[in-house]
Amino acid sequence: MVATEDRAVTMPREVWVLVGANFVIAIGFGLVAPALPSFARSFEVSVTAASIVVSAFAFARLMFAPVSGRLVTRFGERWVYLTGLSIVAVTTGACAFVDTYWQLIVLRMLGGTGSTMFTVSGVALLIHLAPPTMRGRASGLWSTSFLLGNVAGPLVGGSLIMISLRAPFLVYSAALMVAVGLVWLLLRHSTKVKPFKDDSTVVFPLRQAFRDSGYRAALASSFVNGWAVFGVRVSLIPLFITEVLRRDGTFAGTALSVFAAANVVTLLFSGRLSDRIGRKPLVLAGLLLSAAGTSWIGFTRTVPEFLIATVVAGLGTGILTPPAQAAVADVIGTARGGQVLATYQMAADVGAILGPFVAGVLADEFSFGLAFLVTGGLAVVAVLVWVPARETLNRGSARTRRHPTPEEAVSVELPCDPAR
Repeated sequence: MVATEDRAVTMPREVWVLVGANFVIAIGFGLVAPALPSFARSFEVSVTAASIVVSAFAFARLMFAPVSGRLVTRFGERWVYLTGLSIVAVTTGACAFVDTYWQLIVLRMLGGTGSTMFTVSGVALLIHLAPPTMRGRASGLWSTSFLLGNVAGPLVGGSLIMISLRAPFLVYSAALMVAVGLVWLLLRHSTKVKPFKDDSTVVFPLRQAFRDSGYRAALASSFVNGWAVFGVRVSLIPLFITEVLRRDGTFAGTALSVFAAANVVTLLFSGRLSDRIGRKPLVLAGLLLSAAGTSWIGFTRTVPEFLIATVVAGLGTGILTPPAQAAVADVIGTARGGQVLATYQMAADVGAILGPFVAGVLADEFSFGLAFLVTGGLAVVAVLVWVPARETLNRGSARTRRHPTPEEAVSVELPCDPAR
């Protein structure tokens, strides 16, 4: 019966618009990722300082995330999404014209504020638009679009680096402006995206989310994902390739594309499967596989071995990402969860800040092997947090779960499941 009803539900057109925009954004991100550490090093700074460029972007995202959550609650998802994309487009284009390391740091931090705006609002839109029984699938599509862009982006970015280290920033800026135009044009008359003044959806309290063991476990995996994927991988992989494997900088784009391609192999499968068997089993499997692959990378000494380890880590990340995000959507339900989503994103940003700095110091003072081993070990810690956590998927009540009206929310909190 459930399977028949699921097949009758179709993904709204608005979700596909967000997925398409996410793909465009990801292409631009993939263009910049291989160039950023080398561009920072061109100002004659250390490996640690080059890694801090990545951390600066994440630090700004972290500091501005609470504000982004409030903006979503006050002005609505669509306005915040378009404004955030525009900020990142302008600041990224400006990076192509910097003359000093510190100018690059400042612009990346400004870009980070816009990044957290469109990330939090984009996920909030996705949660509101996706049918409850298709949250895992919608999260998988969202992640797949980003990863497909990451497959294409670094390949083109590697070629652009041969022209100039500054060229990827200009192309990324143009890609973001395309995404702004795409979303504005296709969602401006949507009946599913309510004008904010007409939307009376209740706000899900952040304190209530913290009482849910499923949400706390999702925060742990978000932190590890930020540390490994958005921090260490972006900052250390290009340097590991040039300084350990002795390959030129253009191969960094290929390596990041291999990781992204491995993600894509499992993303849609993981999202669909999590809608049927639950979020927790897939998150656990993904974290363990990611831990093994990431730890192995630091001890590789040949290109084939490095690529195999990269594929293993990529498969693990692809397995865990959609169900972890869907678990947060399960906790929020149909309520407005700007602060809950912002905090989930903040966990990833904390990891993306600490990861490049700590791993950079470990690589400078000890070895790349230890830096990647510590990163893999954190994934094992996240497994220990997930093991006692509750399963958030409840297909039996997904269609009947009700959140309080705005009037009820004033006087009572949302019910807390004792199993949490």
